[in-house]
Amino acid sequence: MTLATLKDVLQPAMTGGYAVAGLVVLGWEDARAYVEAAEETGLPVILQAGPGCRTHTPLPILGKMFRYLAEQATVPVVCHLDHGYKQEECFEAIESGFTSVMFDGSKLALSENIDMTAGIAEKAHAANVSLEGEVGFVGYADGPASAGTTPEEAARFDRESGADAMAISIGNVHLQTEKSDGIDFAALRAIEAVTTLPLVLHGGSGIPADMRRKLASESRVSKFNIGTELRMAFGRALRESLAAQPDSFDRIALLSPTIPAVKLVAAQILTGIGPAR
Repeated sequence: MTLATLKDVLQPAMTGGYAVAGLVVLGWEDARAYVEAAEETGLPVILQAGPGCRTHTPLPILGKMFRYLAEQATVPVVCHLDHGYKQEECFEAIESGFTSVMFDGSKLALSENIDMTAGIAEKAHAANVSLEGEVGFVGYADGPASAGTTPEEAARFDRESGADAMAISIGNVHLQTEKSDGIDFAALRAIEAVTTLPLVLHGGSGIPADMRRKLASESRVSKFNIGTELRMAFGRALRESLAAQPDSFDRIALLSPTIPAVKLVAAQILTGIGPAR
């Protein structure tokens, strides 16, 4: 099994007491590193194209790149659109070969969020593509504050949206460079009590590794989105490469050392939330 949908990997994770990592891609080097890490650990991985990535590289190109890597792999690889803010973005991703899309309607009124998510779910499922939705708003370390997910909102979204996974806001924050113990376990348990879908936590870089493991094994959190932690590894490796090759102007030579460095961190993330061994 290589090319996989989000549902393919999250349902076994939810029932098996582990989670799968959604790793944020910005280019060829990190995408390749993530799949190599998945191969070495024997674990599934979710390649994620977020808004920044899509600004830099068109969706049809990303779709081909993700699918190429997935089709060469021997482990499940999900080709995922992260934070699609418009239905049109999600539809373009489906047409571009993505196996999973996320519609982020978290800033909308709940009814509008559900209606738009359901509309995308219908088209996605007809194409054998999974859909992740979000209820509650996950804030940013140096930006808008979070609005936590309530059990009532989560229960209605779970019943009516048609989503295959639900991202929630329980103290997790995007773009954190330092670890925090801010996860609200009481809020998580209240949401779990009234929902059935696999749960997703964005802002996984800010959650300590031991807490990620606890959440993966003891809750219905089945997916962690992680980007900042990996970008930091890429940045460190690139600075070292530039320092070691001060006269080089070959981008391949300069960027190649980032692949093993990012692969090492990606493997640690994958095994840290993966099945117990």
